[in-house]
Amino acid sequence: MEYVKMADDLEYSRVVLGFWRLMDWGLSTDELIKYLEECMDIGITTMDHADIYGNYMVEERFGEALKKRPDLRNKMQIISKCGIVYKDYPVTETHKARVKYYDYSKKHIKGQVEKSLQYMGIDTLDTLLLHRPSPFMDCGEIAAAFDELKAEGKVRTFGVSNFLPDEFRLLKSYLNTPLITNQVELSPLRMGNMENGVINLCMEERIHPMLWSPLAGGRIFTGDGEEEVRLRETLEIIREEIGAEDIDEVAFAWLFSHPAGLIPITGSGEIGLASRPIKALDYRLTPEQWYMVWTAVKGHKVP
Repeated sequence: MEYVKMADDLEYSRVVLGFWRLMDWGLSTDELIKYLEECMDIGITTMDHADIYGNYMVEERFGEALKKRPDLRNKMQIISKCGIVYKDYPVTETHKARVKYYDYSKKHIKGQVEKSLQYMGIDTLDTLLLHRPSPFMDCGEIAAAFDELKAEGKVRTFGVSNFLPDEFRLLKSYLNTPLITNQVELSPLRMGNMENGVINLCMEERIHPMLWSPLAGGRIFTGDGEEEVRLRETLEIIREEIGAEDIDEVAFAWLFSHPAGLIPITGSGEIGLASRPIKALDYRLTPEQWYMVWTAVKGHKVP
């Protein structure tokens, strides 16, 4: 496993385990503990959460494992996200949210961090991300929340998720603490964040982006559109050239070969699948192979 320096005192594993679908995995607490141990044994030590995952139940479910095995906490890095409020969420004892919305008030940010810490049975988040950009966010209030959370020792580092370059720069201009990552969607089938300046800005900032849906939600294997078919054919050619076992390793190698030091998130509850991107770390594509993938998806040559 490779590890990536995110801050002076913080490293992530190059492959991150995401818990968006934890409630679908059907694991008992003991089975989840065993799975966490298996993941850490192969080097996956960074765990990605959000307050809303599993309809607000995932962090508590994860916490049941940590409370039973508190020794695991010091072997992992825990990320969580906040800011999204689902419709019908009990905002107060007497009021439920009437629509889905974003809340980046200091009260909400700090309140959600407190809940995340309580649910998981931990004292500190290694990283807190703002889940989605909001046109209504008060950057000064966010900065105050970050300052207080850091001073209180409840959050070590901060970042964002799904922020475009102008949104990232706006927030950064108010902060006293650096943003260490931007978690965005990126895969061979969804290259938008390579084209809109997001990945370039991360490189400019010398930070490493985290990637959700690095296999395009399985479309790389199951999609029947022209671009998916062309991509699979091309991945198979490259698979034979580099000696990979399957085309998913080639898709991950395409991401790992990029100079930005991309960090994909695997969302699998099966150790065999979670280990697939780790195998891809053994390969680096040549510029020709990298652009073969690009050309297959775009359907035309580079300019």
